[in-house]
Amino acid sequence: MTIGFGLIGASNIAQAHMIAAIRSQPDSDVVSVYSSHPERGREFAQANNIVHVANTLDDLLKHPAVQAVYISTTNELHYEQALASAKAGKHVLCEKPLAMTLDQARRMIKICQQNNVVLATNHHLRNAASHRTMRQLIADGAIGQPIAARVFHAVYLPPHLQGWRLTNPNAGAGVVLDITVHDVDTLRFVLNAEPTEVTCLTQHFGMGAGVIEDGAMAIFRFDNGVIAQTHEGFTTKYASNGFEVHGTEGSLIAKKVMQQAPIGEVMLRNADGERMIELQHENLYEVGMRRFIGAIKGTDTPSASGADGFASLAAALACLESANNRQTVTIPNLLSAAL
Repeated sequence: MTIGFGLIGASNIAQAHMIAAIRSQPDSDVVSVYSSHPERGREFAQANNIVHVANTLDDLLKHPAVQAVYISTTNELHYEQALASAKAGKHVLCEKPLAMTLDQARRMIKICQQNNVVLATNHHLRNAASHRTMRQLIADGAIGQPIAARVFHAVYLPPHLQGWRLTNPNAGAGVVLDITVHDVDTLRFVLNAEPTEVTCLTQHFGMGAGVIEDGAMAIFRFDNGVIAQTHEGFTTKYASNGFEVHGTEGSLIAKKVMQQAPIGEVMLRNADGERMIELQHENLYEVGMRRFIGAIKGTDTPSASGADGFASLAAALACLESANNRQTVTIPNLLSAAL
């Protein structure tokens, strides 16, 4: 049976990555799209060969061929749209951040559980061969006990994305909810550990309007003793990106891995010298979609669950609290609190 997806939001990421990821699976297709701007929805459907254009969210959720939804609207809309989808019996793959508040995210998880539908968060970086390999190498003891990590993920926000992310705080604008939330989730995944506290500084370097931050740097402490630094930005045209983890017996140095394309390299440096690690690159979104469909069928689990989305949102919100109050913020163990 083909799993029909309804797209909630005619977004750039849906067009550039998610439609192809859905259609790459042998048993899924995009059957409907809903946009709050009807003309955009019609144009989007025509450009992407989607047969049905929903005039309302209810129209999409009542479509008999829709078994799952992909939500990629602006952040403040995720909560209500996810709840409506779950109550209609649709499995939910939601863009990050999962919601605007922890209470919202917790309720999303609860309602999905009550309606027996899968809830997943689209933290695509977990699906990169580089990060999956680094996680396994660390678990295998390749660098001894991890001590410290560093993520550098400062970019230049391209013009076609320079909209609400820079101007609308009510929609969750700013670099922290756009990129820091990804970076802390990737740290959680690679280190297989949870952050316990954070100190964060944000900056306003001419791109974000008003109080909206366009750069951030944070230091996290994790429950396995690792301290990790992250750097995110919208304003750096020529910075590269990468991920480093340093341990008692070696270091993992990854370059060009904090991005959507299935590229990048990982080097292991230890007493024997430097060795490039072989990576089997795959499309990040196809990996995530394969696992989401597997979760629907009961044969797999999502790459990032609703609980993962909750915990990574909690860390990102703690960054904003730290920056606003100029103090270190404690992050409680929220994986258990989400369930």
